[in-house]
Amino acid sequence: MDKIILKGCRFYAYHGAFSEEQTLGQIFVVDAELAVDLKAASETDNLEDTVHYGQVFETIKKRVEGSRYVLIEKLAGVVCQDIFEHFPAILAVTIRITKENPPIAGHYDAVGVEIKRERP
Repeated sequence: MDKIILKGCRFYAYHGAFSEEQTLGQIFVVDAELAVDLKAASETDNLEDTVHYGQVFETIKKRVEGSRYVLIEKLAGVVCQDIFEHFPAILAVTIRITKENPPIAGHYDAVGVEIKRERP
């Protein structure tokens, strides 16, 4: 299956299990892989034959910045639901959400989750 990829989308939001995360907020990095048939778009060069990734970005942004969740697992799940609701051509979604600076002791680049969902 063909894919549209959004990589490294950065948003400031207030998700997390710790009160510091819910009060101070932090940057969330979202990657999205959208399985969609791009055959028509590759032949016609028409925007109408693909999924407008700018609109997908805005859908993700609205959910990440406009809601608050304790778990990024929940956030990733609702982002997938929003994408399926707004973009019928998308057959499957992989969402990766990472936090670069969560309030936990240790040395790491980031922590996060990745979920994969297929259209029901």
